[in-house]
Amino acid sequence: MTESQAGRACATQSDSRAGFERGASAVEYGLLIAGIAMIVVLAIFALGPVTDELFTDTCDELDAQSTVSAGCS
Repeated sequence: MTESQAGRACATQSDSRAGFERGASAVEYGLLIAGIAMIVVLAIFALGPVTDELFTDTCDELDAQSTVSAGCS
């Protein structure tokens, strides 16, 4: 194997390694985004009833103090 052939083989191996690392990096970012999305969904489900109750209480207070008949829907 000549020196130029060895250099090309090394460059080809280096290029394939870079492509593999780029693919692995994309998978890691995908897993990170999926994890964040899962946390957001869990937070929405956990805080949903609390938020709904807060808005319902606020609406009831406004209806009680209001002289205009309007409903919060």
